[in-house]
Amino acid sequence: MMLRALLCILLIAQPLAATAQDFEREKRWADEIVPGLVVGDAVWLDGPGARKFLGLYTAVKDAKAALLLVHGVGVHPDHGVMGALRVRLADAGYTTLSIQMPVQKADAGLNDYYPEVFANAVERIGSASRWLRERGEIPIALVSHSMGSWMANVYFEQTPAAPFAAWVCMGLTGGFGAMHNVRVPVLDVYGQNDLPNVVRADWRRRMTLNAIKGSRQVRIAGADHHYAGREKELVSAVDAFFREQVLK
Repeated sequence: MMLRALLCILLIAQPLAATAQDFEREKRWADEIVPGLVVGDAVWLDGPGARKFLGLYTAVKDAKAALLLVHGVGVHPDHGVMGALRVRLADAGYTTLSIQMPVQKADAGLNDYYPEVFANAVERIGSASRWLRERGEIPIALVSHSMGSWMANVYFEQTPAAPFAAWVCMGLTGGFGAMHNVRVPVLDVYGQNDLPNVVRADWRRRMTLNAIKGSRQVRIAGADHHYAGREKELVSAVDAFFREQVLK
């Protein structure tokens, strides 16, 4: 089922979000992460409803590009693969901004993220991209993982003039949703040992990418959904894609 159809079904079935967006959970993570930050700086970005949200900004002098990192469900911007990427990609010459995506309570299910959280996520991606552009960061590319890739897909669907020069989409469960506004190269990345619904739908995503110039799919050998122990290979794949499609 295409992402647009899935979201429509969920919107009909759940006219109100099952649980309230958990801003206190975001605050607890910020209180934990920021004091111990070793690489990069904590920045506070303008979010929906005049609420600030956390970003971890690692500026690189004479950077090749700026990368906006969007994590998956129920975590924070320094967690897991995004925590690794924001540092490793900076080491590879890219400025990175890893942002806190909206979350629900720890016991919330995936369906509890529709529609409230996705709407908030789209606004946060837009706000963070503007923040980077205001600082003269160009070109800018989007890097997303897992549910963050669903959120990125919806962002593109709702943003005809998205400012990104490329999109790295990691661990997308199922196929792409509506892609009519995606006019930049897309790198679809997944692990050899990824989640079953990521691996089974690889052919569907390849078919979609065939219609988008400069796009391709990469499978990281031996990697699981979180690329644990395969971060070096992941960074190499992302860097090679940007060199070929964005920095040429």
